[in-house]
Order: sequence, then C-alpha cells, then structure tokens
Amino acid sequence: AIEPSFEISLHLKDLELLTLIRNHFDISNIRIRNDVNQCVFSVRSLNDIIFKIIPHFDNYPLITNKKSDYLLFKKVILMMQQKEHLTKEGINNIINIRATMNLGLTPTLKEAFPNNVPVKRPIVNKLITPLNPK
Repeated sequence: AIEPSFEISLHLKDLELLTLIRNHFDISNIRIRNDVNQCVFSVRSLNDIIFKIIPHFDNYPLITNKKSDYLLFKKVILMMQQKEHLTKEGINNIINIRATMNLGLTPTLKEAFPNNVPVKRPIVNKLITPLNPK
C-alpha cells in the first residue's frame, strides 16, 4: 500500500526549531532518533498534508532543488486524493515520480519495480525571491 509521508529531519540540537514547526502546523509528532542525533517531524495523514502542508508551501514556496521535490510530492499527493494510488497504473506512475524525488527509490522499491522510468524533474527558478506569500 502507498501511504503519504511528509518529513523534516534536523540535527537533535535543532529540536526547538522543529518543535516550532510542529506547533505552527498544529499536527503530528516529533520522533527523536538518538542513534543518529536526529529529530524528525512527520505527517502521515493525507488530509493534514492536503489541507495544511501543501497550502503552506504553495504560499511560501521553496527554492532551488527542494522546490522540484515539493512539486513532485504535491503531484503524488493530489493523485492519492483522486485515489489513483489504488490502481496498478497509478502505483506505477507514483513509483516513476518517486524515482525522481530526493534520493530516488530505496533498494527495496528498485527490486520491486525494476522497470520504473523516472519522470523529468521540474525546472525551477533558482533565484532567491523575497519571503512574501503569493
């Protein structure tokens, strides 16, 4: 099954910042990973991602390559909202998008979907723009 997941991982010394982020969204939780000195804010609710995370990043766009990852992430979430992840074709489309995002597919996903075709990454303007909402 495909499940939505939005995460921000920071060094443990930045736990206070991550707590502010969590409080801003008023959702989810923070996990502490002492083994790697990380704290992780994670959101797994499709509705929270659709109605809180996506509107935030649409109003306050990311810059550089993270914006490309966000646009691909948003596309997958909207596909899930339309229940496309419940079909074989939809799953394949999502895997192809996932292959392009962040670090690509995990070894397990590569093995399970050996014929995936990564999608083209969105091109983003790499100029830094003011932090004003649209």
